[in-house]
Amino acid sequence: MTAPSLPFRQNLPVMALAIVAIALMVAIYFAPTWWVALKAPNYPPEAFPDGVRIHFHMNGVFNGCRKVESTEIREDQALDCVHEMDTINHYVGMYPIAAGGVIERAFSPFLVAMLGVMVVGFACSKRSLRLLLMGAGFATIVGWMTMTFFAEGGLHYQNAGYVESMVTSMDQEAGSEESEPEPSGIIARLKAEMAEVAARERGETATPATAGHTAEKSAKESYINSLRVTYDKDRERRGAGAVPAWTGSGHQLLLWHYEKSLGRYFNNPAEIGPLVAAMGTAFYVVFFGILVAMLALLVGAALGQGPLYWLLALVPALLPVFFIIDYSAWLWWYGHRLNDMGAFSVKPFMPTVFGDGKVAQFSTHSYPYWGFGLMLALSVVVAVMMILRRKMLNRAAGG
Repeated sequence: MTAPSLPFRQNLPVMALAIVAIALMVAIYFAPTWWVALKAPNYPPEAFPDGVRIHFHMNGVFNGCRKVESTEIREDQALDCVHEMDTINHYVGMYPIAAGGVIERAFSPFLVAMLGVMVVGFACSKRSLRLLLMGAGFATIVGWMTMTFFAEGGLHYQNAGYVESMVTSMDQEAGSEESEPEPSGIIARLKAEMAEVAARERGETATPATAGHTAEKSAKESYINSLRVTYDKDRERRGAGAVPAWTGSGHQLLLWHYEKSLGRYFNNPAEIGPLVAAMGTAFYVVFFGILVAMLALLVGAALGQGPLYWLLALVPALLPVFFIIDYSAWLWWYGHRLNDMGAFSVKPFMPTVFGDGKVAQFSTHSYPYWGFGLMLALSVVVAVMMILRRKMLNRAAGG
């Protein structure tokens, strides 16, 4: 039995809220969601006003340190605090930041797009139109995801922020000069120069909008090329027979980068090998799990009622909860997967998820940022959509 269709005018409030929810999802994807900072006497506030600070985004971890301008100190660009925090953490045997959230970061654009399709499907009251929109949306995401992870040069279909974070985590370039992941220094100049060259070749005058778009594409090409060069050097060092040739696929980069991140400070192949193999398995579980979830959601969309149908809205509404669970799980992994090659031996511990803590001489600070506020706003918007839809269905059933 399927739920009855609802009149278009009666469904307008839900459709309007769906548009708001989509806009919030776009903003959430590019917003800093959480921040973490370390403070210690050897990092004075005059040079480190926010401590050693990093920002968590859905597609990567970026520099949270600001450029210091004072009479005593002058910086051309901000310190790369992602690298600085990795350096601090490795003394106690903690793996680099890039070793966490590997699957989540790689799949983030597809998962967010999937949530957007689910909200659109939930907002649509006509069964046939709902199935058409969701089927087309899911098919597009599957094609995009497959091309990104398995096609040669698939990284060109991945978002620029993700590729940038993969480069900066390997110290190939510096981080950002402000709290947002906008490149500075060499990267900024490279972007501007490439944008100007591209504009001149087309005989155009680069406006701020076109220059920014061209610079973003050029920067991503530069990041991918940097990764390719590093990969080829690593392949040459290890022997061509031990490492396959560079294809530029998202799957290849994910596993290779994960292996390099794990071995950055603690090059122990016997320990790293099983972790990489497990991550490879997790990748396929998530990839095909997404396909199965899409099919199940299409069944729910066809029914227009029941648990599968309500998942279309419930999952996006619980995005803050999923983030906290995933964030906490990775913090636990970092604190309980300490490498014996660390300079100092400490007992396994749970890093601070929310609030202030203490580790050795460092005070730790972990708090939500404005992107998490947008997540909470999304939860409220989708919850209101669910309430309105329930009332409409009850009235339709009663009528």
